[in-house]
Amino acid sequence: MLRTALILAALAVPLAAVAQQRATPAQPQRLGTHQSWIAATHQENGQKVCYAFARASRSENGPANRQTVTLTITHRPGGRDQVAISVGYPYPRQGEAVLSVGTTEFRSYGVVQSSAFFQNGQSLVSAFRGGREAVVRSPGPPGRPTVTDTFPLAGFSAAYDAINRECPANPAARR
Repeated sequence: MLRTALILAALAVPLAAVAQQRATPAQPQRLGTHQSWIAATHQENGQKVCYAFARASRSENGPANRQTVTLTITHRPGGRDQVAISVGYPYPRQGEAVLSVGTTEFRSYGVVQSSAFFQNGQSLVSAFRGGREAVVRSPGPPGRPTVTDTFPLAGFSAAYDAINRECPANPAARR
């Protein structure tokens, strides 16, 4: 009886440690740095999500206490080429961001807190691949002028290719 209890106790400790490790959320895993862009992956609801992002290289009229400004493209199981900007301050209600690459403009379709989201992800990818920089103009905080953020596109293609390899459109095609 005592021997059985000791064996069960010895098995319970490692099992509890494994259960605790599984409950801990997985940290993002960097796939690589490609000039101005970083490619990475993380888990959302048990599903792999791949994304690439760049930080603004130049900002004009942003508030002093602003958080990091990032432009991100994400592949989720339910959607690919999801493009968003996080501006580091809350957008005004009904705010709209305009993203330009050269003379081509893309308008956001919605904002949530400090992020604006863009449609036409495939068109944006094509523009990013052929462009030098992306410029985003966003409404400033109340009483402030329009905020302009500039993102270098150097390294975008390599970072995008990295997330495509890690999260292919057809998972069976993954190398």
